[in-house]
Amino acid sequence: MYQVYVRSFADSTGNGIGDLDGIRSKLDHIADLGVDALWLNPCYPSPQRDHGYDVADYFEIEPDYGTLETFDRLLDAAHERGIRILMDVVPNHCSNDHPWFVEAVAASPGSAERARFWFRDGRGPDGSEPPNNWMAAFGGSAWTRVNDDPDDGQWYLGTFTPHQPDFDHTNADVQQLFADVLEFWFDRGADGFRVDAVSPVGKHPELPDQPAVAEDTYELDVTWDNPYTVFRPEGHDVWRRWRRVIDDYADRNPGRDPMMVAEAYAVRRPEIVEEFIRPDEFHQAFTFDLMLSPWDKGSIEWALRDPLDLFERTGAPPAWTLNNHDIQRVVTRLGRAGVEDPGSWTNNNLHLPDAPVDLEIGARRARALITFAAALPGSLYLYQGEELGLPEVLDLPDDARQDPVFHLTDGLQAGRDGCRIPLPWTDDPGSSFGFSTSAADGTVHHPWLPQPSWWGDHAALGDRPNRATASLSLYRRLGAARRAHAVTQPQATEILESGDEVVAIRRGRLVAVINLGDQPAVADPRVVGADPIEVLSSEPDDAADGTIPPCATVWFVESA
Repeated sequence: MYQVYVRSFADSTGNGIGDLDGIRSKLDHIADLGVDALWLNPCYPSPQRDHGYDVADYFEIEPDYGTLETFDRLLDAAHERGIRILMDVVPNHCSNDHPWFVEAVAASPGSAERARFWFRDGRGPDGSEPPNNWMAAFGGSAWTRVNDDPDDGQWYLGTFTPHQPDFDHTNADVQQLFADVLEFWFDRGADGFRVDAVSPVGKHPELPDQPAVAEDTYELDVTWDNPYTVFRPEGHDVWRRWRRVIDDYADRNPGRDPMMVAEAYAVRRPEIVEEFIRPDEFHQAFTFDLMLSPWDKGSIEWALRDPLDLFERTGAPPAWTLNNHDIQRVVTRLGRAGVEDPGSWTNNNLHLPDAPVDLEIGARRARALITFAAALPGSLYLYQGEELGLPEVLDLPDDARQDPVFHLTDGLQAGRDGCRIPLPWTDDPGSSFGFSTSAADGTVHHPWLPQPSWWGDHAALGDRPNRATASLSLYRRLGAARRAHAVTQPQATEILESGDEVVAIRRGRLVAVINLGDQPAVADPRVVGADPIEVLSSEPDDAADGTIPPCATVWFVESA
């Protein structure tokens, strides 16, 4: 699976914003990676206050990206290459520009329009205090007062930002809306959905105050410690309704195999993930443990063990990933000083430690980890640009940052812009490194987020070796190797006993070994077999018979 952050992938009009025709123009690049499916970040009409996750219309295409007909052309071109399309659907909230919310604000308390959302009276004699003490995920109170009218004075709930009011999924109108959304895009030809932010969709009906949290709880983590809005049973009622819609659609349309995957951020909580992958809910849930793991043997083995145990118990294939649009890129994370410390693990990707970064070692470790992950059973989700070895852009000027996290925390958190910089396709800065084609009048506008001057060093297309070369070559080999040596193996996976700085797994005849150390590791015959055949290395130029290079992964196939 390949995730496309539409706004930053490729711009076909020269306006500095990526679009669907831009994606279509690069499908061969994606196909060369051996990709089976594309996951498109939200491409619906939106005021872009959270870059598409504030949806104003679930049944159209954002004009900056194209039209429904543009979408149809992209989908047809992808299907011709054997690539399926997953849409990104946002059920917890919509934009405050959505017609339903505009109607709700204009309506009176107790109206049918307000019943689609979480409107409540304020506390205090004049209603000037929020209905409860819930905090927003991106900072500040989760409640926003509608107006100062003493005859109204209600507040509405926005788990993330004031611009993203939460739906009440117990409401029949909301239930029907999302059943229609799923059917609409399936009828259009979409093959499935990545479902955003599943954890807060259900709320305790009485909306009680959140219990006190530990004094040292990080501000942006307070929301995710709230037992009245996170991983609630009411949310699972939603997913069971959705699964009935999907299964019914599949029954009515032979040959279609629609699916949905949950963004259930429950790292090191397999009991929570298991609830989402019950037979009557999601087909998959993302496995974030490996993505957020320190560069440490015990941590990586832990990150493998829980998802593999879940797979064995439930049959739901893990959805592995090392990157996405919400987290600092893996090259930077793994190059950061201190990442070898098991205590460096964090469930919040917005407050990573401020420490020196060695991008060379980070890139090498990233290649090793993706090669290791590719040997695992289940699905592997890639994020655009990781095949180029792109690091995080850490030094964006404040006036260029657009992530609401940055603005709602008054700049205390850098936010997620650094992993969303428009991609470099060439080393020509005059064309925004190939991101933009010329507009109709011949001009090329600056991209929506500024690219650093060194961005061309990671260009996908060029006549000379660059920083992308090793990563891109590896990712192209991975697709073929995965089909030839991993997909063909039994799903049962064993974590092997291995050396202090080595992690190894076995699937049938395939053994994958990652060396976390800075010295070559000897391939132990007790791990790889007596006469193993090396079939893939993340660092082929450093390979030597019988060894695993430092910060590298090697695949072995046991001789028959």
